[in-house]
Amino acid sequence: MHVVELAFTATPERLAARPAHRALLDRLHDEGRLLAAGPWADDTGALLVFTTDRADLDAILAADPYYRTPGVQVISVREWTPVAGPPPHPSTGTAG
Repeated sequence: MHVVELAFTATPERLAARPAHRALLDRLHDEGRLLAAGPWADDTGALLVFTTDRADLDAILAADPYYRTPGVQVISVREWTPVAGPPPHPSTGTAG
């Protein structure tokens, strides 16, 4: 699993790009490649938990223009090893 942390500023470009980004997140979740995602309560950033390997995550980040939109900054991408949570997905071996 990998965790991506984003930082936001209140720019019109970010807000305009958000609906397409969220639609992509819904698709990734349906595919079992994204466990969870959402903004911080104060909307200064977000946390995304991907169930993919690093190569797939890099492809996801490269394909979604949201991560290069003014007002969005990728703060960190880190591998994460959960010790509690949902069981692995039967078809992929990943959580979800």
